Amino acid sequence: MAVRRLAPKELQPKAFSLTPENLAWARTQLEKYPDGRQASAVIPLLWRAQEQHGGWLPEPALRLVADRLDMAYIRVYEIATFYTMFQLSPVGRKAHVWVCGTTPCMLRGAEALVDVCKRRINAEQHHLSKDGDFSWEEVECLGVCANAPMVQVNDDNYEDLDYDRTIAVLEALAKGEQPQVGSQIGRRASCPEGGPTTLKEMVSENHDYRGQW
Repeated sequence: MAVRRLAPKELQPKAFSLTPENLAWARTQLEKYPDGRQASAVIPLLWRAQEQHGGWLPEPALRLVADRLDMAYIRVYEIATFYTMFQLSPVGRKAHVWVCGTTPCMLRGAEALVDVCKRRINAEQHHLSKDGDFSWEEVECLGVCANAPMVQVNDDNYEDLDYDRTIAVLEALAKGEQPQVGSQIGRRASCPEGGPTTLKEMVSENHDYRGQW
């Protein structure tokens, strides 16, 4: 995974503050933890700050969370730069694309998905498309190895992709449409591509299994 750094100074806002609604929400989070353990709320507070700031975390937001939780700035920076769920530079208005680059996806053709992102969005990761609608990055396992290769776009997974299917997903998003999430070949759960091979019939609840083991 590439080194993750804060956005350059020219992209950073001068200040950041939580909205009254998010501030009230933050107080409820802190109440969940005993005295002296408020630092445990760092991830949900960073997540809420990111949502408020258009999908990415500016440095003033990291400092605000650190002050709120009485944490050293470096500790909050460590968390924000470790987890790829946190974005440290501006993301696309319509979508940020995480491309899984771990072994199962690579064996199933994830390079083609990376190629789509480089051609359709930007040749460099963490950079916006020309229209500002998209951004992308390659990340470690996204947890859907059985339906590889796959990407996560915002909060949704798109699985069983290839070059053309990935383009179709991005073009639908560009038009403001919602592509079908999950497998793009109709696969259910983690079944084989041709469909399930076992447990295909419902068994009667009244069936007597005695003597069959």
